[in-house]
Amino acid sequence: MAPKKTTKAAAPAAQSAAKAKKHVQKGAHLKRSRKIRTTVRFRRPVTLSLPRKPRYQRKSVPRRNKLDQFTIIKYPLTTESAMKKIEDHNTLVFVTDIRANKPQIKNAFKKLYDAEVAKINTLVRPDGEKKAYVKLTPDFDAMDIANKINIC
Repeated sequence: MAPKKTTKAAAPAAQSAAKAKKHVQKGAHLKRSRKIRTTVRFRRPVTLSLPRKPRYQRKSVPRRNKLDQFTIIKYPLTTESAMKKIEDHNTLVFVTDIRANKPQIKNAFKKLYDAEVAKINTLVRPDGEKKAYVKLTPDFDAMDIANKINIC
């Protein structure tokens, strides 16, 4: 049998077929292209951040509120000037926790004495205690509450 003659047109066709076969086998990712960087600094791209799905609770019991009404209002003041405030200005004077603010003092007073508060003035004494002047609304009498808690 005589060897087959190859034509010049068949050789490039065979090469392109081999190239196509190689592309099919390896995939289309033969050429690697690089992104052209335009700045010197690398800015990290923002990626997807999923919400947390904890498998167990980190705290077994929620934290107890340490500033309850009994901690906020420590004791009433019974000085002469405090008594004058009770009689003349319908105002009670208490020593309170240093960390308590006016709304907390107001809520604690409402819970403890069931009376409405008109306004509260506070000051920090030189000894480090906080003093609260609790002015009551006109429909509540400071003298009655003072008698109830035995300071008059």
